[in-house]
Amino acid sequence: MTMHSAVWGAIDTVAKNNQMSRSGLARFSGLDATTFNISKRFEPSGKPHWPAMFTLVKVLTATGTSMAEFGRICDEIFAREKETLQK
Repeated sequence: MTMHSAVWGAIDTVAKNNQMSRSGLARFSGLDATTFNISKRFEPSGKPHWPAMFTLVKVLTATGTSMAEFGRICDEIFAREKETLQK
């Protein structure tokens, strides 16, 4: 359970909420189609790779998602993961 997985999960949720794949969301936002690939979420060393603020702003602007809504989605995912681990 990490905020890293919640942020990436929120990006996936924004894509789903807009009936897009990860690559479709990236292209729709003016980004490279591979931007949100699962393989890019961690460095080869295993260190988490975080999406840049510029990337998030492009996604939120393109989809009309507010920063507050994105934060709410992150919080929900984080809470679900935490609850799952406590069982």
